[in-house]
Amino acid sequence: MTSVALESIIAIDGQRRLRRLGAACVVLLVCTLALFVTGFFDAQRFIEGAPAIQQLASEMVPPNFARWEQWVIPLRDTLAMSIAGTALTVLASLPLALIAAPNTAPNRVVGRIARTILAAFRSVPEIILGILFVAAVGFGALPGVLALALHSTGMVAKFFAEAIEHVDPKPLEAAKAAGASRFQVITHAVLPQVLPQLADITIYRWEYHFRASAVMGIVGAGGIGFELMAALRLIKYDEVSAILLSILICVLVVDGIGSALRKHLK
Repeated sequence: MTSVALESIIAIDGQRRLRRLGAACVVLLVCTLALFVTGFFDAQRFIEGAPAIQQLASEMVPPNFARWEQWVIPLRDTLAMSIAGTALTVLASLPLALIAAPNTAPNRVVGRIARTILAAFRSVPEIILGILFVAAVGFGALPGVLALALHSTGMVAKFFAEAIEHVDPKPLEAAKAAGASRFQVITHAVLPQVLPQLADITIYRWEYHFRASAVMGIVGAGGIGFELMAALRLIKYDEVSAILLSILICVLVVDGIGSALRKHLK
């Protein structure tokens, strides 16, 4: 390698490092500005809020588990909401992902429309969807399930589509060359490659759904969130801490089950 070529490589490498450093500085600046705008650097607010936080913490300890029997059914409903919401999410996400992924979309226009629909689903928070579905179908777990499924479809289908987009194209080309139909190409060349990734995404989303289901009860969508909101309204912070600990235990169990399922599928 000549000295000129070596100098050229060093110069290119130096330019790349400078660009990365510049990008990192921009990101750091944006994050700092965001913290400043939201008041994070206002030390006076933290000082003034310290007594209130101390008082709240003293009222939450020790946790009061006297009504634990009344939380069993809401926790069961929360778990059922997370499972049902995940099932509906996967059923809706897979066909939408196949339409949105560039290598499996019928055409570019249809793929763009599908991606726009998914972005619209993601743009509305679950809590807002929960309020809308409570108004539409009444109180209970059903509006929570529908809200979780609709919002998560936008996110899960996006992840599914990205996984499908990056599959090895050779099996697809071989299937098409053998005269396989579009459905056969998807079932025999696409899905076998991405099923482990789709399973991982599904399990992660189920874990997230359990935590989100606990919040849905705050807007009347059933589950343990309803009990949490009732305790907050009655200013029973010792019960609030007990409910939060109960939710934490259930989250740890769900996360453990999810980890075990991921290991089993690998």
